[in-house]
Amino acid sequence: MFPETLRIEIGIYVDQFVKWLMHSFPGFFDAVSAGVLWFILNMETFMLWLPWWAILILVFAISWKLKELKSAVIYTALITVIGMFGLWDSMIQTVAIVLTSVVISLLLGIPTGILMAYYQRFNDIMRLVLDGMQTMPSFVYLIPAMMLFGMGKVPAVFATIIYAIPPIVRLTDLGIRNVPKEMVEAAHSFGSSKWQTLTKVQLPQALPTIMTGINQTTMMALAMVVVASMIGAKGLGYDVLQAIMRIDIAKGFEAGISIVFLAIIIDRLTQSVAERFKFPE
Repeated sequence: MFPETLRIEIGIYVDQFVKWLMHSFPGFFDAVSAGVLWFILNMETFMLWLPWWAILILVFAISWKLKELKSAVIYTALITVIGMFGLWDSMIQTVAIVLTSVVISLLLGIPTGILMAYYQRFNDIMRLVLDGMQTMPSFVYLIPAMMLFGMGKVPAVFATIIYAIPPIVRLTDLGIRNVPKEMVEAAHSFGSSKWQTLTKVQLPQALPTIMTGINQTTMMALAMVVVASMIGAKGLGYDVLQAIMRIDIAKGFEAGISIVFLAIIIDRLTQSVAERFKFPE
C-alpha cells in the first residue's frame, strides 16, 4: 500500500476556493445567473412561439442555402421525425441551452485565443489550463457549477461552457499564428496599428480556422446535453436520463436518436459555413 504519510489533499483547497467565491461575490453570481437565465428563457419562449411548420421552413431554407436541395429535404425530415416522437419541446429546450452555451463560449473564447496568439507567456499558461479542461471528466464540472449557481439551466450552461470552450480558443490562436508573417509585416509597413492589423488582416485570414473552432465548440456543447440534465437542465438529455432510470428502452432510443439527428444537422450546416470562408488555393 502507498504510505499514508505521503498523502496530500488538494481537493480541499479547491473546495475552500469555491466557497470563498460564493461568500465573497454573491451579487455577481446572482447577476450572471439572472442574465443567462433571461437569455435562455427568452430564446425558448421565442422558438416555442414559432409554429412548428415555420421552424421546418426555416431549417429547409437555411439547409438549401448552405448545402443543396437534397440535404434540405433530409434535414427537414429529421427534424420532423423528432416532432413525431413527441419530443418537439425537448428539442427546443436543448437547442436553447446549446446556443446559449456556444454564444458565451465564443464571447469568451475568441478574445482569449487572440491574447494567446499575441502573448507567448499567456499562451503557455492557457495551454496548461485548456489541457486540464479537455482531460477532466465532464461530470466534475457539475460540482462547482451547482455550488455557484444552484440547480437548473444556468449551472448546466456553465458546465457546458467549460467543456466546449477549448476548441474555439485553440483554433483562434492557431488561425492567427498561421497568418503569413509577410502579410502582417506589409500591414505594419503601411502604417497599420496593431488593432487595424488584427481586424483587417489577421482575423479575416484566420476566419476559416475560427469557423472550424465554432463547429467543434457547438458539437461539444451538444455532447454535454445528457450530462447537464443531471443538474436540472431540461431537454433531450433529460429524456435520456429518465429513460435510463426507468429502463425505458423505447424512450431512450427515441431521445438518443433525436440528439444524433440534431448533431448531424448542426455539424453539416456549421461545416458548410466554415467552407464558405475558405480562401481559394
